[in-house]
Amino acid sequence: MKMPMDKASLENLLAKQLDNLLSFDRPTESAALATGVESALKKAEFCFSRCRNPFYQKDGETHFSPFHSGQYSVFLYYLSHCIWTEQGNSGLAERIYYLNKIFNSVDLFYQIKLPEIFHLDHPLGSVMGRAQYSEFFYFSQGCTVGNNKGIYPCIGKRVSMMSGSFILGNSRIGDNCIISTQSLVKDQDVPPNSIVFGKSPDLVIKTKSEKEALDMYSARIFRYK
Repeated sequence: MKMPMDKASLENLLAKQLDNLLSFDRPTESAALATGVESALKKAEFCFSRCRNPFYQKDGETHFSPFHSGQYSVFLYYLSHCIWTEQGNSGLAERIYYLNKIFNSVDLFYQIKLPEIFHLDHPLGSVMGRAQYSEFFYFSQGCTVGNNKGIYPCIGKRVSMMSGSFILGNSRIGDNCIISTQSLVKDQDVPPNSIVFGKSPDLVIKTKSEKEALDMYSARIFRYK
């Protein structure tokens, strides 16, 4: 994967950012950060390799820059998640999660399990809660996935959330669905291959063929093979 800096420089950049904005103890935390960066880079490379966005490819190779806000927000999520799941280091994971909120205005908590392949575009103000997510998930700005009465949604494969949309509570979203701008799905199921408009309980659901549903949005974002 192409980067504008080597791994050691990336680790140093992260250490400076953490130390300047929050806290970072180089003597005791550098090894944990380095291990986490190694894991996160592998996850980011796999994720970015399936994205059609031209900024994620350079000279025929997958590209990652910490100076591209969208790419960096995905990387920081993977970094915080890996440090928590692989090392059990919640203190460092929490600060990296916070760093992501500071820089990118997106809430991707280190304990949630986002898919191996997902994409975000200008995700300012978006909050992804403890739902069940599936591969090829996409969201834009101002999107929320959250609970209602302690119950979280189950989201199928190739689901796209357009700006300002919400999926809340006991909702099951089928594969190949688009949750349109400003739509609110709350405690309601959506069948596969659908476009959703409006707000629960008065949703307008338009069902398409699988090919139509994919061609409308998801296939423009991801490489499936």
